[in-house]
Amino acid sequence: MSSTLLEVTRASHEEIERFERLIVKDLQKEPSTSRERLSQNHRVRTMIDTITSTTQKLVEIYEDNDNARKDEIAALGGQTEKGTNVFNAFYDRLKEIREYHRRHPNARVIDASEEYEELLKEEPHIEFSGEEGHGKYLDMHELYNEYINSKFGKHIEYSVYLDVFSQPNHVPRNLKLTRTYREYLEHLLDYLIHFFQRIEPLQDLDRIFSKVETEFEELWADGKIEGWKNKVLENGHIPSNDSVVDLDYYSTVEELMEVGPEKLKEGLAALGLKTGGTVKQRAERLFLTKHTPLAKLDKKHFAKGSRDVGLNGASDASQQTDDVRQIALMETKLKRICELLSETILQTKENVEKKQALTYEEMELEREEEEVQADTESDDEEQQIYNPLKLPMGWDGKPIPYWLYKLHGLGQEFKCEICGNHSYWGRRAFERHFKEWRHQHGMRCLGIPNTKNFNEITSIEEAKALWGRIQERQGVNKWRPDLEEEYEDKEGNIYNKKTFTDLQRQGLI
Repeated sequence: MSSTLLEVTRASHEEIERFERLIVKDLQKEPSTSRERLSQNHRVRTMIDTITSTTQKLVEIYEDNDNARKDEIAALGGQTEKGTNVFNAFYDRLKEIREYHRRHPNARVIDASEEYEELLKEEPHIEFSGEEGHGKYLDMHELYNEYINSKFGKHIEYSVYLDVFSQPNHVPRNLKLTRTYREYLEHLLDYLIHFFQRIEPLQDLDRIFSKVETEFEELWADGKIEGWKNKVLENGHIPSNDSVVDLDYYSTVEELMEVGPEKLKEGLAALGLKTGGTVKQRAERLFLTKHTPLAKLDKKHFAKGSRDVGLNGASDASQQTDDVRQIALMETKLKRICELLSETILQTKENVEKKQALTYEEMELEREEEEVQADTESDDEEQQIYNPLKLPMGWDGKPIPYWLYKLHGLGQEFKCEICGNHSYWGRRAFERHFKEWRHQHGMRCLGIPNTKNFNEITSIEEAKALWGRIQERQGVNKWRPDLEEEYEDKEGNIYNKKTFTDLQRQGLI
């Protein structure tokens, strides 16, 4: 029954209208968790893609390049090759309908609205690695290993790399012209784009990058791109101080030979010159480029296939300029997408620092708690919770009683300088935080053992002063086994009897 072109057109319009209503209905629901928000965005993205593809099909039907729609409309009016006969067209159509119902006497009528409503209950499957935490954090370990094992990278910690990767300006420009750096930049940009499309499916990243490219072209023409200002000459030749070997520091071939054969080979390869020969021959060949442009060099100095001889080196200079422009454009896109993911990058760094301070048992416990929390999400979260006093939520997802809020003093704020001025609400949370990872990490950074002697101390100066007094007492009253008997505290520190008694009287042990 839906074989006719007009019926397909009607069904397509109806499908578009139904999806539009579903999108409005889905977006009217306020997601209570980040996972629900992510699923909602992906459902809407899928429906938008369906609407787009259906609309393109309708455009092709209305363009009617094969005149099929025009012929079908004419057939409805009874127009045939023999003339106009409305009655024959009517009875032919009636015969087709009867034949359809004869072949399908028990055809079930399907309510299309129910079928479409089921789409709102679907949870799209989104691929995330375990480190990404369902879109909360970035997983850049492969890119980190690629960075530290490259010539342009540095041996830094992963947490420091999260601050560095979004700032390509710190890489020397002579190292940016290498193939390794370009491949690393492509891998980094591909991962960030793929990650952004997974957590923000409703964002039009193509339009954002189109605007970035337009602004880049204007700045590039004016030579105002950060890190690439006035680096390319009018003839497309790269200045000597931006090549792999800076020739401005060498006045003779003998001085250039001290660079070494590998460095000379790398410098020659970057300019498209032959890389063979002895160290002196390589140095002489590279030294020629200090005062002579590549376009004027003899073709015998160039590697086979590195340039078109007929163009006398002009194609090489043009290709090198295009490569520099592409690298600068990728760096500009990298900075833009890092601005969009700035909050995620910050959360990733905080999560990495937190994991560094946790033991293996604490990490396993935290992972189990996350799994339990994900499995026990109740359906009641969709209902709006009445909480006019903005009380903290309990384990069941509901506000705790007001009397419990007042009893534990959860409206009272405590700050700890050792924890980075982190706030703790309630006396109980404040007392418990001295054994948690944040305070332990702060004490470890200060070089002070986190013993009960330092409980209730939240100031860095006070902690250092107390630790100094303890070390001073231990130094003055040093234990001597030949004079007195030894005393050991719970932390394993050994004192003589007098020192142990004094510290115990002062409450330090």
